[in-house]
Amino acid sequence: MEHRALGDSGMAVGVIALGTMIFGEDSPRRTPPDEARDIIQAFLDAGGTHIDTADVYAGGRSEEIVGEALQGRREEVVLATKVRQRTGEGPNDIGLSRRHVIRGVEGSLRRLKTDWIDVLYLHAWDPLTPIEETLAAVDDVVRAGKVHTVGFSNFSAWQAMKALAVADAGGFTRPVAGQYQYNLLTRQIEWEFDELFLSEGVGMVPWSPLAGGFLSGKYRPGDRPTEGRIATQPDQDEEAWHRKNTGHNWAVLEEVRAVAGELGATVSQVALAWLLTRPVVSSVVAGVRTRAQLEDNLGAAELDVPGGPVHRLDAVSDLEPPYPSRFQRVYAGRTIE
Repeated sequence: MEHRALGDSGMAVGVIALGTMIFGEDSPRRTPPDEARDIIQAFLDAGGTHIDTADVYAGGRSEEIVGEALQGRREEVVLATKVRQRTGEGPNDIGLSRRHVIRGVEGSLRRLKTDWIDVLYLHAWDPLTPIEETLAAVDDVVRAGKVHTVGFSNFSAWQAMKALAVADAGGFTRPVAGQYQYNLLTRQIEWEFDELFLSEGVGMVPWSPLAGGFLSGKYRPGDRPTEGRIATQPDQDEEAWHRKNTGHNWAVLEEVRAVAGELGATVSQVALAWLLTRPVVSSVVAGVRTRAQLEDNLGAAELDVPGGPVHRLDAVSDLEPPYPSRFQRVYAGRTIE
């Protein structure tokens, strides 16, 4: 599998990361523990090196399953987890305070059965905790050898830039990765974050690269999903499906189907491989439920999508940007002739 640098960290990550959110979940979409451990072993055997989890996935059970599966193979993996969301009933069992960050890291290390976390993501912005306090706490666990690098997830652009500036000013460990929802249907991230990340040396690590399964190719216009992640995710409702069920989205899917047919690939592989053509992307988190899905998604790492099909996918999935991005697209370019 191809490896890329995770931002400016110098850490190499496989271009396909294994997402483990539903491992051990108590829900219809879950992957049972035994099957999840088998998937992890198959991922490693296929050359995968980047695994992503979080302290809140399946109430901590995802981390436990990952930790059990990595016994004897921990050195092979760049292991990422997250801290910030609620992990208990108390008022301090949530957020990015020093207390929650340090206790969160200790809990993740215990569940993962490891001495270190390769990438610790701040799972979302905490409006109640000064970012200086958060980054100082993260710096402490980095200096203690419990965490190697840090990233952020779901921050707005100003929050991301503030975190980077505070890290620089305070001499704290600088974030090198950003984990965001990004796929052919959800490209709004490009309006603010592409230039920010390329300028600041932050690697993009997209999640939901198949738009909750919509870009897997298993659905057709007019068919309300009855299986797959779209139909079984806990927060699924009619409004959520209507957001997917649009003419624009079906047009994107049909173009992905066409490209897949031309390249002899699956729809999922083309959707994943398109993300890997973006210069800002370091690694793509592919969450899988079954071994078959894993094998299909891994094929994207070997798929070369030529420039012509990439341009077609770019064009069909393009969205009208809001102001000021719309103004910048038209008027803010400059070259020296």
